[in-house]
Amino acid sequence: MDPEKIRVIHEWPKPQSCSAIRGFLGLAGYYGKFIQNYGPMAAPLTSLLNQNSFIWNAEATQSFVGLKSALAFAPVLQLPNFDELFVVECDASGGDIGAIL
Repeated sequence: MDPEKIRVIHEWPKPQSCSAIRGFLGLAGYYGKFIQNYGPMAAPLTSLLNQNSFIWNAEATQSFVGLKSALAFAPVLQLPNFDELFVVECDASGGDIGAIL
């Protein structure tokens, strides 16, 4: 894991607007399938986007801190073990293309 990337995640500032939440959730969502319970963990931040006004609360803080910790945790950012069988899924093409390595 690159210590600089971990530092940036840990120092990510608390979102001050809906667009800042969208930016953070964009980063977190990219790795969401690798974070256990990502949906429920991100729900308090996502719900702030559905309201008429931006109101940060303790639940949003807990969600934000939890997601930052999950993003910086080694299994999310490490390379696969090439000595074991694993599946690479490529969904950017729009097809069900995968490879077993």
